[in-house]
Amino acid sequence: MTRVKRGNVARKRRKKILRLAKGFQGSQGSLFRIANQRVMKALCNAYRDRRRRKRDFRRLWIARINAAARLNGLRYSSLMGALKKADVRINRKMLAQLAVFDRPGFDSVVASAAAAAKG
Repeated sequence: MTRVKRGNVARKRRKKILRLAKGFQGSQGSLFRIANQRVMKALCNAYRDRRRRKRDFRRLWIARINAAARLNGLRYSSLMGALKKADVRINRKMLAQLAVFDRPGFDSVVASAAAAAKG
Protein backbone atom coordinates (compact mmCIF):
# COMPACT_ATOMS: atom_id res chain seq x y z
CA MET A 1 0.00 0.00 0.00
CA THR A 2 1.28 3.46 -0.81
CA ARG A 3 2.05 6.01 1.82
CA VAL A 4 -0.29 9.00 2.17
CA LYS A 5 1.31 12.32 3.03
CA ARG A 6 -1.25 14.47 4.78
CA GLY A 7 0.95 17.41 5.75
CA ASN A 8 -1.00 20.26 4.17
CA VAL A 9 -4.49 18.89 4.85
CA ALA A 10 -3.80 18.03 8.48
CA ARG A 11 -2.06 21.33 9.16
CA LYS A 12 -4.92 23.32 7.62
CA ARG A 13 -7.47 21.42 9.69
CA ARG A 14 -5.54 21.97 12.90
CA LYS A 15 -4.95 25.64 12.19
CA LYS A 16 -8.67 26.10 11.49
CA ILE A 17 -9.57 24.62 14.88
CA LEU A 18 -6.92 26.67 16.68
CA ARG A 19 -8.20 29.82 14.97
CA LEU A 20 -11.69 29.05 16.28
CA ALA A 21 -10.23 28.47 19.76
CA LYS A 22 -8.40 31.80 19.80
CA GLY A 23 -9.06 33.56 23.08
CA PHE A 24 -9.84 30.41 25.07
CA GLN A 25 -8.01 30.13 28.38
CA GLY A 26 -4.71 28.29 28.80
CA SER A 27 -4.11 25.16 26.78
CA GLN A 28 -7.70 25.18 25.54
CA GLY A 29 -6.64 27.77 23.01
CA SER A 30 -3.21 26.47 22.12
CA LEU A 31 -3.10 22.65 22.21
CA PHE A 32 -4.96 21.04 19.33
CA ARG A 33 -6.52 18.05 21.06
CA ILE A 34 -7.94 20.08 23.96
CA ALA A 35 -8.84 23.00 21.70
CA ASN A 36 -10.76 20.65 19.41
CA GLN A 37 -12.90 19.43 22.32
CA ARG A 38 -13.58 22.97 23.53
CA VAL A 39 -14.44 24.23 20.03
CA MET A 40 -16.92 21.39 19.51
CA LYS A 41 -18.52 22.16 22.89
CA ALA A 42 -18.58 25.89 22.14
CA LEU A 43 -20.28 25.31 18.79
CA CYS A 44 -22.91 23.11 20.48
CA ASN A 45 -23.53 25.79 23.10
CA ALA A 46 -23.79 28.50 20.45
CA TYR A 47 -26.34 26.47 18.47
CA ARG A 48 -28.44 25.78 21.57
CA ASP A 49 -28.23 29.32 22.90
CA ARG A 50 -29.28 30.95 19.64
CA ARG A 51 -32.65 29.34 20.27
CA ARG A 52 -32.57 29.96 24.01
CA ARG A 53 -31.89 33.68 23.55
CA LYS A 54 -35.28 34.05 21.84
CA ARG A 55 -36.98 32.45 24.88
CA ASP A 56 -35.04 34.58 27.34
CA PHE A 57 -35.89 37.83 25.58
CA ARG A 58 -39.58 36.90 25.40
CA ARG A 59 -39.57 36.23 29.16
CA LEU A 60 -37.91 39.60 29.78
CA TRP A 61 -40.44 41.44 27.59
CA ILE A 62 -43.35 39.74 29.37
CA ALA A 63 -41.93 40.64 32.79
CA ARG A 64 -41.56 44.29 31.75
CA ILE A 65 -45.06 44.47 30.26
CA ASN A 66 -46.52 42.84 33.37
CA ALA A 67 -44.78 45.33 35.67
CA ALA A 68 -46.00 48.30 33.64
CA ALA A 69 -49.52 46.84 33.32
CA ARG A 70 -49.80 46.43 37.09
CA LEU A 71 -49.03 50.14 37.49
CA ASN A 72 -52.19 50.67 35.41
CA GLY A 73 -54.23 48.24 37.52
CA LEU A 74 -54.18 45.32 35.06
CA ARG A 75 -52.50 41.95 34.99
CA TYR A 76 -50.44 40.80 32.01
CA SER A 77 -52.95 38.21 30.85
CA SER A 78 -55.91 40.58 31.04
CA LEU A 79 -53.93 43.28 29.21
CA MET A 80 -53.05 40.89 26.39
CA GLY A 81 -56.65 39.72 26.19
CA ALA A 82 -57.86 43.33 26.02
CA LEU A 83 -55.32 44.14 23.31
CA LYS A 84 -56.52 41.16 21.29
CA LYS A 85 -60.17 42.19 21.67
CA ALA A 86 -59.31 45.77 20.71
CA ASP A 87 -57.44 44.42 17.66
CA VAL A 88 -54.25 46.22 18.67
CA ARG A 89 -51.53 44.40 16.74
CA ILE A 90 -48.37 45.32 18.58
CA ASN A 91 -45.84 42.68 19.53
CA ARG A 92 -44.37 42.08 22.98
CA LYS A 93 -40.99 43.53 22.08
CA MET A 94 -42.51 46.88 21.11
CA LEU A 95 -44.86 46.87 24.10
CA ALA A 96 -41.88 46.33 26.41
CA GLN A 97 -40.00 49.17 24.69
CA LEU A 98 -43.01 51.44 25.22
CA ALA A 99 -43.28 50.36 28.86
CA VAL A 100 -39.64 51.20 29.55
CA PHE A 101 -38.96 54.26 27.41
CA ASP A 102 -42.36 55.84 26.73
CA ARG A 103 -44.60 55.40 29.77
CA PRO A 104 -47.34 57.85 28.63
CA GLY A 105 -47.52 56.07 25.26
CA PHE A 106 -47.84 52.70 26.99
CA ASP A 107 -50.53 54.11 29.30
CA SER A 108 -52.54 55.35 26.32
CA VAL A 109 -52.29 51.94 24.61
CA VAL A 110 -53.48 50.27 27.82
CA ALA A 111 -56.32 52.74 28.21
CA SER A 112 -57.55 52.29 24.65
CA ALA A 113 -57.35 48.49 24.96
CA ALA A 114 -59.23 48.52 28.29
CA ALA A 115 -61.92 50.80 26.85
CA ALA A 116 -62.37 48.58 23.81
CA ALA A 117 -62.51 45.45 25.97
CA LYS A 118 -65.27 46.89 28.21
CA GLY A 119 -67.43 48.30 25.45
